Amino acid sequence: MQEVIEHYRNVVIQIATPYSTGTGFYLKKPNLIVTNEHVVRGNKSVVVTCDGVRKCSSRVLYTDPMHDLAFLEIPEVHDLPDIPFGSDQSPQAGDKVIAVGHPFGLKYTSTQGIISNIDHQLGDIKYLQHDAALNPGNSGGPLINMRGEVIGINTFVVRDGDNIGFSLPISYLEKALDEYGKGYPEAAVRCAACLHLSFESKIEGKYCPNCGAKVEIASQIEPYQAVGLAKTIEELLVQTGHDVELSRRGPNAWEIEQGSARIMISYYEKNGLITGDAYLCRLPKEKILPLYKFLLRQNYELKGLTFSVRGQEIILSLLIFDQYLDGDTASKLFRHLFETADHFDNILVEEYGAKWIYEPEEEV
Repeated sequence: MQEVIEHYRNVVIQIATPYSTGTGFYLKKPNLIVTNEHVVRGNKSVVVTCDGVRKCSSRVLYTDPMHDLAFLEIPEVHDLPDIPFGSDQSPQAGDKVIAVGHPFGLKYTSTQGIISNIDHQLGDIKYLQHDAALNPGNSGGPLINMRGEVIGINTFVVRDGDNIGFSLPISYLEKALDEYGKGYPEAAVRCAACLHLSFESKIEGKYCPNCGAKVEIASQIEPYQAVGLAKTIEELLVQTGHDVELSRRGPNAWEIEQGSARIMISYYEKNGLITGDAYLCRLPKEKILPLYKFLLRQNYELKGLTFSVRGQEIILSLLIFDQYLDGDTASKLFRHLFETADHFDNILVEEYGAKWIYEPEEEV
């Protein structure tokens, strides 16, 4: 089981949009990323990353709102491993399965469960029902059997249903890959009314050429534009030298990478609070007292920033109320947070024995 989980670590993709986060997985033969349509809905492109792919923008190539499927391009040279498919005949009620993904924007988690129903009917579609825990962000990830084969795509859960999850069987994906392969890499959409798959060159306006129903092809969607205070925050991030498209992590949330530090910027509209939390490192297992003394001393000396410990994680934080968000001042505060975070995480690890949360990437 552990070998299966580790094998998938390099092909399970983290997906982020201005509206949500989710999961996908890479298929070597078609050279595509598979995910749910609802994960990428309303986006022309999304941000993808995994252990084998640097964070980058990826075009949405195919969407199917009926089966909740979408395909994304793999936008850079890579050497990701291949993964095998199971069959619709292989899963049986009682079989153990593994769901892997990036719930809540976290980095790669796995949960184990058991299939309880292989023919759960919803409309004209049959789903695999299982109790492997699925959380927001798991959508689009693979459901894997004990032989390491993908048997489904994790799609939805029953709210308050005590781990009742549903996965689209692999046969639907295989059929979609076969149909889309006839026009790859042109953008395409499946009509939810007549199920006809149409490529962009065959669509006139925004209507299905087969039945006339309205369709939305991803390539024709207008790029996302932030508004209001979110736009102001993004302008400030640009001023500090960061790519806002690659930084977006859902509504009013951004992840900034500055050297070896990663900082989450969030805007809470209800209380008008903007927060910047730099997750620096974890507490060491011993000799913690000198580190605590160092953090307290820095809290006395630093201006506008505060060190805290949540669980095992050492965090450097910035708080700004939106009514005091002055462009020049806020830009200096953000820059101060980013540079200070990148400075102190090295000190905490090298001089006080703290442990990295994220291993610093080597330049290539």
